[in-house]
Amino acid sequence: MKTFLATLLATATLASTPLGAADLPEVEVYKSPYCSCCTEWEKHMTDNGFRVKSINVADVPTTRARLGMPERYGSCHTAKVGNYLIEGHVPATDVKRLLRQKPKAVGLAAPGMPGGSPGMESARKEPYDVLLVGSDGKAKVFTRH
Repeated sequence: MKTFLATLLATATLASTPLGAADLPEVEVYKSPYCSCCTEWEKHMTDNGFRVKSINVADVPTTRARLGMPERYGSCHTAKVGNYLIEGHVPATDVKRLLRQKPKAVGLAAPGMPGGSPGMESARKEPYDVLLVGSDGKAKVFTRH
């Protein structure tokens, strides 16, 4: 009886986990070793259930190009999550939505470094868009913040 109850409890716990942290892919973050806002974004992702692997690079734009994110959507770091790229300070909720919906795309981008985005918290929040970047390099708004 104890085994049955333990199994039932474990199953209920897993079923209630949103997108299950165990189901979330590792986030590989390519960044400058001197960028503190990138470290804050990594913390935001960890706080939202992602495992983060930080990879310091000497040249973020060259790495971004090698990975396949167009430069015009550039920010201070580029991350790889599953089959997608995440450029800049994209909120974890948007990344989770991307992983749930699985659109055909390169990934998401929050170009520049918008104030108030994860890792760029400040008293003054500015509105910004997270873009869904297609394989053709064109983008459309994925979420407005």
